[in-house]
Amino acid sequence: MPQIKGPALFLAQFMGDTEPFHSLPSITAWAKSLGYLGVQLPSWDARLMDLNIAAESKTYCDELKGNTNGLAITELASHLQGQLVAVHPAYDELFDVFAAPEVRGRPKERTAWAIERMKLAIKASANLGLTALPSFSGALLWPTIYPWPQRPAGLVEEGFRELAKRWLPIFNLADEHNVDICFELHPGEDLYDGATFEQFREACGNHSRICINYDPSHFVLQCLDYIGFIDEYGPFIKAFHVKDAEFRPSAKAGVYGGYLDWKKRPGRFRSLGDGQVDFKQVFTRLTAAGYSGWAVLEWECCYKDSAQGAAEGAPFIASMLIDVPARAFDDFAGAATDAARNRRILGLSD
Repeated sequence: MPQIKGPALFLAQFMGDTEPFHSLPSITAWAKSLGYLGVQLPSWDARLMDLNIAAESKTYCDELKGNTNGLAITELASHLQGQLVAVHPAYDELFDVFAAPEVRGRPKERTAWAIERMKLAIKASANLGLTALPSFSGALLWPTIYPWPQRPAGLVEEGFRELAKRWLPIFNLADEHNVDICFELHPGEDLYDGATFEQFREACGNHSRICINYDPSHFVLQCLDYIGFIDEYGPFIKAFHVKDAEFRPSAKAGVYGGYLDWKKRPGRFRSLGDGQVDFKQVFTRLTAAGYSGWAVLEWECCYKDSAQGAAEGAPFIASMLIDVPARAFDDFAGAATDAARNRRILGLSD
């Protein structure tokens, strides 16, 4: 039975322009001091890496790995690039900030730019010896998530066909480089739960590189069975964000409470251990499903400071890791295999 690795830390929410958060050597020294063994790098942050060079130079990638104070680079995150592969016009201006200045306000050019950036992230991952690339799917259908006004027949199918058309060249390149694209199933994306994941896979001909970055926090906020999800989709889970959340509906708001301030929403992200996620079961079911990748803390909390969340996160994840058994607990009561004896026990005669 494989064993989950960790603890690791997703650096996106901790990057800054001051010590120790402004460079790879400094922030990894800080993360190491807290007990982390690995870091997930946001591939869009030039303070950590140059994605263009990483995609072309294994030597550069080896140098990156030598600047982490001994911490493993667990994955490159490509959420912002993936987001821009598909953007509904209603979100053009909101998402333009994630794009390079030269393609802002030009949706077709921005899509082409995002696809190329995803391809660079695949090549960089391969040069770093990584096989999982967490990302977002982007969204064309999200504004129609609630079925009012009534959706025209064929709209959903057409949306997934177009999304597949944009992603298939990315998946094919990923296959050439032995990299799995691991979608974080997230509200705001066309892939936000198990059903939409299946619809997209079908539209893509069940491409083998379509995988999942499992994050239970987004499922808590959707009132989805996040434990059963592992049993259902375990073979597709190739990356894991350890993030907590709580959902506490009130007389004023429920799952659609997103116009409120984070502290007033029924659904809130929390630091590890402060929310409702049953991480003992999460780690148990992931282990049972054969997940052998990293357990990566993604910190988001509306109450607790990030420094406290990061400091508490490493020992929390470490306490959840399961040392898989070298032998069965009831081996002491076993007996050697004896085919004839087994047949006698069953009342069978030769």
